Amino acid sequence: MARSMNENDKAEGRDRLTGLIGADAACAQIAGWQSAAIAAGEKPAVHAMMLGLRRFETVNRAFGEAVGNQALAEVAARLLFFAKTEMVDDWLVACMGEGMFLVAANKHCSRERWHWLAEELSQSLMVPIRSRQTGGGTVRLWPRAALLRAMSDEQPERMLDRLSRTLESVKRDQAQRLVWVDGDLRISGRTTSQLEADLLAAIDRDEIEILFQPQYDCASGRIVGAEALARWQHPELGRIGAGALFSIAERADHVGQLSYHIAGAALTAAASWPDHLRLSLNVTAADLGTGNFATATGLLLHQTGFPPEQLTLEITEQLLVTELDRSAERLQTLVDRGVRIALDDFGAGFSNFRYLKSLPLQYLKLDRSMVDGIADQPRDLAVFRGILAMASALDLQVIAEGVESEAQREVVAREGCSVWQGFLGSTPLSAADFAALVARS
Repeated sequence: MARSMNENDKAEGRDRLTGLIGADAACAQIAGWQSAAIAAGEKPAVHAMMLGLRRFETVNRAFGEAVGNQALAEVAARLLFFAKTEMVDDWLVACMGEGMFLVAANKHCSRERWHWLAEELSQSLMVPIRSRQTGGGTVRLWPRAALLRAMSDEQPERMLDRLSRTLESVKRDQAQRLVWVDGDLRISGRTTSQLEADLLAAIDRDEIEILFQPQYDCASGRIVGAEALARWQHPELGRIGAGALFSIAERADHVGQLSYHIAGAALTAAASWPDHLRLSLNVTAADLGTGNFATATGLLLHQTGFPPEQLTLEITEQLLVTELDRSAERLQTLVDRGVRIALDDFGAGFSNFRYLKSLPLQYLKLDRSMVDGIADQPRDLAVFRGILAMASALDLQVIAEGVESEAQREVVAREGCSVWQGFLGSTPLSAADFAALVARS
């Protein structure tokens, strides 16, 4: 794996390929957490997990170094995104070399929650990575993880040593995927099946909170709408974000119930918005596969009083829409009522151009991976410009997702995107906080 650092990277302690800090910087940051806690008269509460990509060298042999490097960069991006969305306090993600990564958090956390976070993070890394290299194929990774709740007086270097040795034992045993440093393979508390049952009960009791991530007009900077997201405050595991929530729902076959619940709650909350604001709702393959999808959506619009012309339905490019022609007909029924359709996560999956031909689209929504390097990587900017040129030829507006820096915002505005969203503008907000932000704007 080619992962050399230039002089600036070395000075910052960052891995050139992934942009992540290294082991020394991670130890320094953890030590800082511990010192701050002790100074405040508190016990340090550091949790850590080390993830290893088993036999990653075979990826380089099978597909070539360029594909392997791309896969490592994608793994880093997924780790960062997961940490930003699922961990609310201080956290870090570090590259430990040779296909190994460290995730640590500075927070009080139950053993059950840290184990669950490791499970969900591993699941996110197992989603296939489609190579953007010609003939590169699809990379499938099978991560293993070692978990640790640090002792109050444990030095960071000692933590990493214990995690590393435990991970080596996990990687040698194909039957094990997650192991705690103390040797336990399992945890007490909620089993997977119980967690799925908890979700169904939470939907019934209206315990799923709806959040709104603001979307901004590239030309004027005004807030022009928001994407509805979901969050679940589990009584034992704590906060569960939208990505993990749908992952649980999919395993439990509750996606339909969850989607309908989120749509109804979001439309109700947005019914009082000013007329210039749009609401974006995510649509799953299960939703589109339902014969009464258009009718049910129309009924929700009628019941909540939300104007159809202010609604955008986002269909992720990564899902495989079965019966594409029928799905297009169902969506067209809604388009005829004024609803707009966006192809979401464009560039993250297999770039299914048949969707562009068949579905009644008005927007392309770029995946965050298409935005990450546009401010400083000429190749990434060239790909970005190519997508915008295609969208222009198809008369589609482009929404840029995952904008996290002013430099990225300037590029998406300059190159012709219509709308952007991301942590630069705001994290997802409660309905009340979003309304307050709109009022201030």
